[in-house]
Amino acid sequence: MHTKKPSIYSGDKGVKTFLATILFSGLAYGFYRGIQDNYLAEIVRISEFERGIVEFFRELPGLMLVFILAWMYRLSETKVFKIGTAIMLGGVLGLLLLGSSKVIVILFMVVFSTGEHMVMPIKSSMSLSYAKSDKGGASLGVTSSISHGGNIIGYMLVSLLFVVLASLGYQRDSLLGFRIVFLIAAILLLLSTMIALSMKDKGKQVKRSRLYYHKKYNKFYMLEIFYGARKQIFLTFAPYALILFYGADTSVIAMLLAVCAVFGMLLSPAIGALVDKLGYKKIMVADTLILVVVCILYGYAHRLFPMHIAFIVVCVNFVLDSIISLASMATNVYVRDLSTSREELTATLTTGISVNHLISVMIALLGGYIWKTLGIEVLFTLSAVLGVINSIFAATIKKPEQRTLY
Repeated sequence: MHTKKPSIYSGDKGVKTFLATILFSGLAYGFYRGIQDNYLAEIVRISEFERGIVEFFRELPGLMLVFILAWMYRLSETKVFKIGTAIMLGGVLGLLLLGSSKVIVILFMVVFSTGEHMVMPIKSSMSLSYAKSDKGGASLGVTSSISHGGNIIGYMLVSLLFVVLASLGYQRDSLLGFRIVFLIAAILLLLSTMIALSMKDKGKQVKRSRLYYHKKYNKFYMLEIFYGARKQIFLTFAPYALILFYGADTSVIAMLLAVCAVFGMLLSPAIGALVDKLGYKKIMVADTLILVVVCILYGYAHRLFPMHIAFIVVCVNFVLDSIISLASMATNVYVRDLSTSREELTATLTTGISVNHLISVMIALLGGYIWKTLGIEVLFTLSAVLGVINSIFAATIKKPEQRTLY
């Protein structure tokens, strides 16, 4: 007799293959993301303003995702998953082999981002399709943990590699470390692609993600606009501020990303439970009020403290922001309470992603310009103001009288 725990999966042998691709691509992403900002700053010499332009192009595939998936609607989920993984590999290979001119780097970052955005929704739906009918949440949890675990290992190994290279006398702007990391990421994505190609076709044709508008979701759309804007300021410019303003090298940035990912893994379930216990309204308001403090300290730490203390304050706030952003799940619960069917829920969340990306590409361009012309203080003050407006909107939310069960 078996004494092991009952499986959350429905006896499909392909699940191990699927999880192996998730692990290898998670590792590859940890390596790739761990060097991205330092590579742009130290090798490609991208300025504050140009960083916004890079992000504008990098986020375009997210904005176009609805159309990309609609174009591929005849293909099964597995096929789209294979294609997306192979496109990510193509992006890293381009960065490894074709030099570090600005145009080449931006082009292949967009290629990588296209594959990454294609795989994102498919990863979740495939994870659900492998699970038993009542174990969908657990299956998503396993997939997320494996992916995050891979990211963390990748970040930590990047940090270790650059510490070792520094001790061997290599300068921080030496290409060697970055080339090694791109090579490792390419090998891991090649493994991931080869494993993915061995998967049997599974899953239905990819549904056309449709844009859906209903006036009852107006507050949700507004929350997505403010969340998308403030998220983009931090995502794009917070690591860059650490590198250009405080001189953080690759090992520091990669280690901070590892710490953020560890907190993400450990605290996601707790924050989810808090949303259920306190209600999404309280979490949304508290989340953005804490964010205001984080933004002000991020923008003004160098004026309030000596540089070495300001650097520590900013690092702590960098991690705090990643923890606060976990509370964005409260918005999904709010949408679930308003929606009357799963289809409406999915369509509304998809529309939210599109709205989010639309504001993201605009704020990326605007943010770089604000930093260049008005300074880092004004940029993060803007982020704080967006947080306050977000809080005011969240405070006006009324809980639906009766939630529709489906």
